[in-house]
Amino acid sequence: MIFAYLDEFGHVGPFYGCDHPNYNTSPVFGLAGILLPEQSVRSFATYFLKQKAHLLGGDIAASGKHAYEWEKKGTNLFTARSIEKYPEIRKTAFRIINQVRTNQGKIFYYGREKIRDRNDLNANGLYKTILSHALRQIDSYCAALKQNFVVVVDEHSARKELLEAATKTMFGSDPTRWLASPPFQVESYLNQNIQAADWIAAITGRLWNYRLDPAEFKKYEPYERFFWSRLHAAATHSTVMERPKTAKITKAIVVSEIIKTVTVETKTISLITPDGAD
Repeated sequence: MIFAYLDEFGHVGPFYGCDHPNYNTSPVFGLAGILLPEQSVRSFATYFLKQKAHLLGGDIAASGKHAYEWEKKGTNLFTARSIEKYPEIRKTAFRIINQVRTNQGKIFYYGREKIRDRNDLNANGLYKTILSHALRQIDSYCAALKQNFVVVVDEHSARKELLEAATKTMFGSDPTRWLASPPFQVESYLNQNIQAADWIAAITGRLWNYRLDPAEFKKYEPYERFFWSRLHAAATHSTVMERPKTAKITKAIVVSEIIKTVTVETKTISLITPDGAD
C-alpha cells in the first residue's frame, strides 16, 4: 500500500499582484507532498524527526517540547533569505528529498494557476477540484504499481466538503479504484510525515510562483536554482495547469497599450488612426 501525505501550496484566495493591498499571496494553488510505500512510513518519519531535531534543536529546546510534538511550518523555514544565507537549511531539504527516493517513495504535486484579478471565485470549489484531480493522478501512479493507496492530510476547516468531494471521486462515474479510503485528517504537529509534506509543499509553491510570474516573484529565483531539478528528479505524476499566456493581463501589456498613445501639444492622438484621418 502507498501512503500519500499531502499539504497545500500557494493560496486558495484571489490574486491580483504582489503590490495589491489584499490579494497578493500567490497565483497558484495546489496540493503537494510525498508518496511512501507502507514499509517506509515509519523509517522515513524517524529520519525526518532526526533531521528536524538536528537543524532546529535550539528552537525545539526553547519551546520546552519534545521534537516529536513540535513543528516548524515550511513557509517560515524555507524563506528566500534563509535558503540563500544558511546552507544547512537547504541541505536539510536536499537530504529529505533524497531520503524519499532512498525509501522508494516519490514527491508529488498537483496545482492550477488561478484566474487573476477576480475576487468572486469559489475557494472551496477550487480546493475540491484540486483534491479530486490530485487523487486521480495518484490513482494513476498506484494503478501502474498495482497497489492501493490512502491519503493523509492536515486538518481543514472545510473538512466535510472535502471528504464528500473525495468520496465522490472514489465512487463516482469515473472512480479512483486504487483509493482504499477517503482521506484521513491528522494533527500536523504530531505527524512527522505530514510535516515533511508541508516542507515540500512550501518549496513547491514558491517554485511555481516564480515559474508563473518571474517578474512579480523575482525574489524567489533561488528556489528555482536550488530545488527545481532536485525536486523533479524525485517527482512523479506532478503538474501545475497553467492558463494560456494570451489570457494573462500583465503590467507589461498595460504599459505597452498606454505607450501607443502620445500627447502632441494639447491633443492626444492615437498612434493607430483610420485611413484619411488627420
